[in-house]
Amino acid sequence: MGNATNRATGNATGELTGKTALVTGGSRGIGRAVALRLAAEGALVAVHYGGNDAAAKETVAAIEAAGGRAFAVRARFGEEGAVDRLFEGLVEGLAGRGLDIVVNNAGIISGNSIAQVTQAELDRLLAINVSTPFFVVQRALPLMNDGGRIVNMGSTASRFAVSTQIGYTISKAALESMTPSLANELGCRGITVNTVAPGAIRTDMTAGYTSIPEVVAGLESITALGRLGEPEDVADVVGFLAGPRGRWVTGQTIDVSGGTYLGPIAHA
Repeated sequence: MGNATNRATGNATGELTGKTALVTGGSRGIGRAVALRLAAEGALVAVHYGGNDAAAKETVAAIEAAGGRAFAVRARFGEEGAVDRLFEGLVEGLAGRGLDIVVNNAGIISGNSIAQVTQAELDRLLAINVSTPFFVVQRALPLMNDGGRIVNMGSTASRFAVSTQIGYTISKAALESMTPSLANELGCRGITVNTVAPGAIRTDMTAGYTSIPEVVAGLESITALGRLGEPEDVADVVGFLAGPRGRWVTGQTIDVSGGTYLGPIAHA
């Protein structure tokens, strides 16, 4: 945790001082790194989590130990009324403040081919990875200040074929497709909407394959920068889009994969 916190706060400029942010799935992995980054820049961060109380407390404690401000909000996505519970806790924590930044990071993954995907599995993927972010944005808009930022967490899975992740790929492609329409609609309020699409990132969610040396070597061999990503690699891009320097970028999907599957690797 200490190293991750240091990486997330090392280049802070305070450009989000006075801003507020909601990070869904903010207690672990990429979401934690994003929460740390936004808090380091001065934002009050609502750290949403599904059920791991210890992880949420650790994230809030790390933010506060670094001099930032945060509060945790529990709501298990996929359950009835989860978005209602999220916004009840969010409004309470904001204590009358508006909302400036929404990062739709929470999601689930699937490792099945089309022959294995069940109706229940696909329904759950679409509910958590597509419907929930959609309704989070819908509910957030009345709270959002003009000039706000929305960042959706997509995936490079929507750019190339991975047969064992077909359900996940469909869900991430659907999430990504919302971005241009939302950006076009909300531009009149100065709200930007973008998707960040990570490649293979070392997190607990990906540990099933990022802990296997042969798999890691294979992924590194098709990545231009020659390594797997870290959560902070993604958080820095989200931080840019969420801040004033990202003001003229909207309706875009930003590939944050270190150059995965760009073509045959050229060796200098």
